[in-house]
Amino acid sequence: MTRSIAVLNAGSSSIKFSLFDLADGGIEPVARGQVEGLGTPKAAFAAKGAAGASIGAHEWGAAAAPDHAAAVRHLIGFLRGMGGEREIAAVGHRVVHGGMRYSQPVRVDAPLLAELEKFVPLAPLHQPHNLAPIRAIAAEAPGLPQVACFDTAFHRSQPPLAQAFALPPSITDRGVRRYGFHGLSYEYIASALPAVDAAAARGRVVVAHLGNGASMCAMHDCRSVASTMGFTAVDGLMMGTRTGALDPGVVLYMMDELGMDARAIERLLYRESGLLGVSGVSSDMRTLLASGDPRAAFAIDLFCYRAQRELGSLAAALGGLDAMVFTGGIGEHAAPIRERIVRGSEWLGLELDAKANVAHRTCITTSDSDVPAYVIPTDEELMIARQARAVVGV
Repeated sequence: MTRSIAVLNAGSSSIKFSLFDLADGGIEPVARGQVEGLGTPKAAFAAKGAAGASIGAHEWGAAAAPDHAAAVRHLIGFLRGMGGEREIAAVGHRVVHGGMRYSQPVRVDAPLLAELEKFVPLAPLHQPHNLAPIRAIAAEAPGLPQVACFDTAFHRSQPPLAQAFALPPSITDRGVRRYGFHGLSYEYIASALPAVDAAAARGRVVVAHLGNGASMCAMHDCRSVASTMGFTAVDGLMMGTRTGALDPGVVLYMMDELGMDARAIERLLYRESGLLGVSGVSSDMRTLLASGDPRAAFAIDLFCYRAQRELGSLAAALGGLDAMVFTGGIGEHAAPIRERIVRGSEWLGLELDAKANVAHRTCITTSDSDVPAYVIPTDEELMIARQARAVVGV
């Protein structure tokens, strides 16, 4: 009997999943896929095996648009029906917010689920959707162990100064502070970096997780020291559709002069800004890099400029820089963006190797570079599987 770990990453309209087999002390990927279009007539399920071949597909049709619970039931049925002697030992979930209390993954029970509900106001666009599959599995398979793995947990090692806002205690005591996100990605990079550069891993490193959601994390000895995301996942770097850091006076202006209410501002900040809002073309960096529209070029310029500024800020928080790591969809695949950021940061000791960068090699700086820069693919799902396995003890 092969024991497996299932990993779920749920959003507002989709649930991504991965399945890992546990064998000989290792964790091997078996399948990945997702349900897209939840709540719409176009809802569809697709799954691929470890080699990339299709191993499952399903469409619900207009008469039966599934919610999270229906999608989870389909996923459980699919996973249980996969060939071979396989038992799902646990399900690991990406949960965006663990508040100040949770710095480690935890097994889910009813009291914990109720406590995680209290963090919904801190992440209203993410937390409810992260918790929905946990409830669905508890109802469908109550004996199946579930583990919550938090995107904020990795950053709980930051010093109090790095987490503080200059606000009165009457506000900060309610949990208003810099939490940081993308922690599962950064924790994976922290686990992979020693094999790439052991000396750098013990030193001062800035990791740039660049994708539709983008952030940077300053790490010392593979522990989070500071991050660009703060109270919410809209702070810091410019992103696909999110503004990144914004003068709060702009929000007051939009309220007073433009008559925008909280929900309209929320929609603007999270879904209508960033690369999409500035370019008017797309939120996808690949599309912008291929575009001849000057607005697309300006959006790329602004994205890289903001990244260079944040890199300098994080290097200051570390008191210097020993290495840089690019990860995430843009960080791993967009060589022109890496080139712009590295060349704009030469004052920190980075010297680009243009050929290595275009070839997407692991090290993209020259042998003479005082500070090396690496490209390391992230794997948040594998990180969740590792954490779930450790909690359940399988």
